[in-house]
Amino acid sequence: MSGYKTMPQQDYYEILGVKRDATPDEIRKAYLKLAHKYHPDRTGGDKVAEDKLKEINQVYDTLKNPEKRAQYDRFGAAGEQFAGGGGGFEGFGGFGGFGGGGGPGGGGFESPFEDFFDVLFGRGGPGGAGGRRRAATPGNDLEVRVAVTLREAAFGTKKTVKIARQEMCSECGGSGAAPGTQPQTCPDCGGTGQVRRAQGFFSISQSCAKCRGTGRIVSKPCARCNGLGRVRVQREINVDLPAGVDTGSRLRVAGEGEPGDGGGPRGDLYIYIEVLPDEIFIREGNDVICEVPISFVQAALGATLRVPTLRGEAELKIPPGTQSGQLFRMRNQGVPDLRGYRQGDEIVKIQVETPTKLTREQRDLLEKFQAATDHQAYPLQHRFQEKLKNVRSSE
Repeated sequence: MSGYKTMPQQDYYEILGVKRDATPDEIRKAYLKLAHKYHPDRTGGDKVAEDKLKEINQVYDTLKNPEKRAQYDRFGAAGEQFAGGGGGFEGFGGFGGFGGGGGPGGGGFESPFEDFFDVLFGRGGPGGAGGRRRAATPGNDLEVRVAVTLREAAFGTKKTVKIARQEMCSECGGSGAAPGTQPQTCPDCGGTGQVRRAQGFFSISQSCAKCRGTGRIVSKPCARCNGLGRVRVQREINVDLPAGVDTGSRLRVAGEGEPGDGGGPRGDLYIYIEVLPDEIFIREGNDVICEVPISFVQAALGATLRVPTLRGEAELKIPPGTQSGQLFRMRNQGVPDLRGYRQGDEIVKIQVETPTKLTREQRDLLEKFQAATDHQAYPLQHRFQEKLKNVRSSE
């Protein structure tokens, strides 16, 4: 049949990922998102992506037109078979030929790429005034990891980080051409950096192979950057790390990445924090845990201890009868919250230490103490023995 075009068999709305009652603006946004995704500039000319782009363009051409959309909603994709040529159903008058205003069918094809170019280049497609120009794109972001101590993380610190990044060549000013010369406009793409390739009644934009998308040809390259316009340099950046950072914290230093293309802004520098293990403290969120060993005499009689904190030392009173593993909280002695909401605490974990070497005199004293002690001095031991008796009696 004359003018026949093969259309996708899947539901058009499903292809664009919109509901059947989607507004024209929602349909347009969904189309642009998919057109960006499957555009050859992003996919490198992948055949599957190219076929997908054809499909969504055909779908959008129908759904963007109120008359075509109404016919599709009523008759489905079957009506598309009669879209071209001089014939067709009378009710499908909006589906005339595809050859433009003077082509067969006389209807004039409206390319769905027009919306796509509107967004990318601020005008209605590649035929607009002045042709297509390279879009300004931001430079690459950089990442660096910085190790800090627990105390540096708790109170904040200043660090100097070393990075290697691309910068504009000072010899040629970023042009890539040797001093005294200028880059020439690429003859293949006319300086746009893109060439267009016909795909049936569509044309696909691709990066120019001759100038590699730059739009310029450097006949005499700069000796310092070899015509690239950029050189790799080592830089030292001073940064302030705020109090409260933790392992995995990410800090952004704006504008310290690599330069952009086409006048685009520099990228950013992202600093990833790693807090080193501490010999005294273990960090849990904003709290720190400190395990403090004491003698069994201090545990039995109670004591006032001098315990370490992130800020120095502080006194901690423990009551008589303190058990090993018992926890005591010291308020506001931990790490401040990164957002400034609260101050963490210090958790002191008591470890009762049993002496391993005793003199004869010490042994005699302990034996006398043991003989003078009844079970009430050891309630945990007493309860355990009672439980054991109950188990044995029930067997």
